[in-house]
Amino acid sequence: MATNVSTACFSVLSYKKPNRIRAVTSEESAPAVALKTDKEDKVKLGGSELKVTRLGIGAWSWGDTAYWNNFQWDDQKLKAAKAAFNTSIDQGITFFDTAEIYGSPLALGAETSETLLGRFIKERKKSNPGDDVVVATKFAALPWRFGRQSVLSVLKDSLNRLGLSSVDLYQLHWPGIWGNEGYIDGLGDAVEQGLVKAVGVSNYNERRLRDAYARLKKRGIPVASNQVNYSLIYRAPEQNGVKAACDELGITLIAYCPLAQGNIHSFYLLLNIYFIGVVVSDSD
Repeated sequence: MATNVSTACFSVLSYKKPNRIRAVTSEESAPAVALKTDKEDKVKLGGSELKVTRLGIGAWSWGDTAYWNNFQWDDQKLKAAKAAFNTSIDQGITFFDTAEIYGSPLALGAETSETLLGRFIKERKKSNPGDDVVVATKFAALPWRFGRQSVLSVLKDSLNRLGLSSVDLYQLHWPGIWGNEGYIDGLGDAVEQGLVKAVGVSNYNERRLRDAYARLKKRGIPVASNQVNYSLIYRAPEQNGVKAACDELGITLIAYCPLAQGNIHSFYLLLNIYFIGVVVSDSD
């Protein structure tokens, strides 16, 4: 069976402007044509000052052997991941999302996604020092991690793997079984210590999102984003109050798996149509 490195695309949905999705026919999409974003077309995440491209690249599969890559990571896949990284930047997509658990070292033959992303950035900067790469990563709320200090400790480990002194967006990957107030406090500490530019959450329901917002608001720190599963065929955030809460509170919703891990793309291919991205204009 053929193996490929899957580089997931995610989209940033501004609460100020609704995004539309455009499909173009395959005749319009010659192999040489690629999605290119306007470098000035960026979205500010929530109430933070951080601006990102409306499309981003998820690095979940990079280095992974537990779910992706047919349980094997090799030089061919490494080259494919690096090529995806460079091509994305060449086409104006500069927002990359990873996590400490992506490419877990506990999996046989895996290499951590953070390490790979950090290496790609370092190598890119050597030849293109002016390139601006925005990095988001995440804290895993594992049950043996307690208190705000655990967030800072894990964040510093992520920074070491990435080879960075600070990260642009730091997110709680999912709500913990317990200790969530401490985790939120840890996000605030990370901002105040200059280790991150903005903080957010992921996979938070409406109630937890409101709690996180209120707790950080007391310190004058905005929840920049909530990253959730959201696509044309999975629209739960519209039904469970998450999107409405994001709109109300000024929190940017980041949609992961906007192509439903390839299912939407496969559907359009069957119709001889290529799904290529998010349209940011509201005038058409």
